[in-house]
Amino acid sequence: MKNLNFIVDFIFEMGTLRNMRRMHTQVIPNSNDTVASHSFRTAVIGYLLADLGGADKNKVLKMALFHDICEARTGDANFINKFYSEQKEKLAYQDQTKNIPSGEEIKSLLDELSRGKTKEAIVAKDADTLDQMFLEKEVLSKKPEDFAKWHEFSVRKLKTKSAKLLAESLEKRNPMQWFYNFDKSLKKD
Repeated sequence: MKNLNFIVDFIFEMGTLRNMRRMHTQVIPNSNDTVASHSFRTAVIGYLLADLGGADKNKVLKMALFHDICEARTGDANFINKFYSEQKEKLAYQDQTKNIPSGEEIKSLLDELSRGKTKEAIVAKDADTLDQMFLEKEVLSKKPEDFAKWHEFSVRKLKTKSAKLLAESLEKRNPMQWFYNFDKSLKKD
């Protein structure tokens, strides 16, 4: 069994992602999004997209769950930051996973994701983009002209048919509709 201290340290390091604000807040204010909250919803979206698109759900789920673990060391970077600076993401996740159980599996999944060639990698990347699009809708829905510009920019990054259909639906949907539907269902009881 690998040294339990490595596992404990890895879990503590993953906990720091709760404190890491995402860098889109530079240009999309009023968002309290963290890397951890982003990773969670990306995993949920990835699982559902994989089911819609016939990809391996468990593989996509793992890719989406671990896709930003390196940011505990590199920090998050928005598309402007990435244009000007190099993040050593691969080095970070290789170092993070080298002494933990399943470390080789996680590294292999992230390598596959970064190459972006397999169906699962493409679906996981679409899930990553879609989470940002959902956030943009939630935050910018009060400013339709801003949302429209962000949405148009983000849609161009999507690859799968399922992701594009989901993006089309979210564009037209009120972010509070789930609550309104819930409220209606309570009134029926």
